[in-house]
Amino acid sequence: MQEDFSNNLVKTYKYWDVYVHQNQGYLGRCVIWCKRENSLDLTDATPPEQKELYIILNKLKKASTKVFKPDWFNYSFLGNETRHLHGHFIPRYSEPKTFMGVVFEDKLYGHNYKTDYNFKTSREVLIGIRDGLKSAL
Repeated sequence: MQEDFSNNLVKTYKYWDVYVHQNQGYLGRCVIWCKRENSLDLTDATPPEQKELYIILNKLKKASTKVFKPDWFNYSFLGNETRHLHGHFIPRYSEPKTFMGVVFEDKLYGHNYKTDYNFKTSREVLIGIRDGLKSAL
């Protein structure tokens, strides 16, 4: 894993781990990481991994809706920077959202998401996002 998400673990499952992404330019963004080491992309997922992945995505969507109330969701399994089976769960917002005193604005709502590498999230806010999702899952 290129980035160290270990402090941001939301929940572990049999085949996957769910982490809050360190860049919260999209409030509630998570990484879903396949535990199997020799998996590269989505087509490598075994049927049991596929089944569990859809269960996780459904649960994440419900938890995120409960905690942050996004308007839409994006799911991204690109593997361009990190060659390992993982996906990004990206809640999208039509209006700015405030969480723990921080305003999160989805400036590209209605268009493809882009990671704003200049966006920084404090450790305190990351923990709040992580714990909010944990409690809703």
